[in-house]
Amino acid sequence: MTAGPTFVLAPDDQRRLAASLFNRTWELLERTGRSTDEDEEMLHTAHASRYHWGRVGQPVNLARGEWQISRVYAVLGRPEPAVHHGRRCLALAEQHRLGPFDTGCGHEALARAYRVAGDRAKAAEHLAAATELAGQIDDAEEREVLLGDLAQLR
Repeated sequence: MTAGPTFVLAPDDQRRLAASLFNRTWELLERTGRSTDEDEEMLHTAHASRYHWGRVGQPVNLARGEWQISRVYAVLGRPEPAVHHGRRCLALAEQHRLGPFDTGCGHEALARAYRVAGDRAKAAEHLAAATELAGQIDDAEEREVLLGDLAQLR
């Protein structure tokens, strides 16, 4: 197979596509009674969103993309990739000093992933770290988002 011409999206189009894919993944995550095809779509849209954010996004977009991928894998009962992407989320949040919300989300992702993996000790460790960080979030909406996710793990 020979390489054809490269298709390049304009940065604004790529941002819109990344955000649209992220939102579609979120719609599917919230849907009850997803079909197998919708589970597959959810997985692909999460990865596609993260790919496009990797081209045009800021570190916060990359971390949140990794968080979403981890969540999708956890929801699908696949612990190994859930842990992998949770670790990536946390590493990006810490490396770029994204603050307590995104760092807390990294810990929340790992708590969820380790819970799926059956590792209660690591799940509890990350749940405690995320809970501590939630108390440091100034923005009330962000704090409530993280606390809501953590409540699902208690």
